[in-house]
Amino acid sequence: MAKLILTLDGVVLKEYSLSKERTTIGRKAHNDVQIDNLAVSGEHAAIVTILNDSFLEDLGSTNGTLVNGQPIKKHFLQNGDVIEIGKYKVKYMNEQTSTTTAADFEKTMVLRSAPARPTEARIGDTQTGTRTDVRRSFTDTQINATSTSHPMPSAHQSHPGSMPGPQASIPGGAAPQQGVIQILSGPNAGRELALIKALTTLGKPGVQVAVIAKRPQGFFITHVEGASYPVVNGRTLDAQAHLLSDHDIIELAGVKMEFFFKPS
Repeated sequence: MAKLILTLDGVVLKEYSLSKERTTIGRKAHNDVQIDNLAVSGEHAAIVTILNDSFLEDLGSTNGTLVNGQPIKKHFLQNGDVIEIGKYKVKYMNEQTSTTTAADFEKTMVLRSAPARPTEARIGDTQTGTRTDVRRSFTDTQINATSTSHPMPSAHQSHPGSMPGPQASIPGGAAPQQGVIQILSGPNAGRELALIKALTTLGKPGVQVAVIAKRPQGFFITHVEGASYPVVNGRTLDAQAHLLSDHDIIELAGVKMEFFFKPS
């Protein structure tokens, strides 16, 4: 399991296991990693952990967040990275091997809520298709190409973010099915994206980004970036991973989409 090591002037103050899907860092007492110093904002930064990967986001802090000496707003963490918050340093340690890269995480499917101007349109790295079998490419999108293999969490885990049993991904005990997202609004309405990768990031970088993780127990959506959380079936999600059910309606970055299963 990944962990954080908090130090000040080279002295280790505390270690924290990244056992939650969202770990917050800040001055206020409700943070998972509390740093009681005026140079640290009340809610300074957050780390989202999905499967074996962790993503750091600065939460609009006053004095900013550095990683390995460079200012960041969003950063894919790798083993040995040093997060600097004021005079404090937080070292990220994760000895588990992952083939996910920062480039993979940056390949976000960009959702557009308004028609694209001709000068803005471009073809990204896409999955294509519609329910009527008329195959059309997504425009203005980039698809996460992550294809890592991750260990299966125990069905008996009870900590926050633990998942139900494997039957969640096989409705009614039927044969395994493929998860699909269909865009319902905006210029890409009607397009489909097959969720064949371990992680698929979607949203608008800098505004709202979520990740859909393909796990043995099903497909889980997790908030990664932005002040607003995704909405599923009219209910705003919290920081924990949410298991998607057949025909769930997702609202993200001003775009509505439907999650559903189809035979693989």
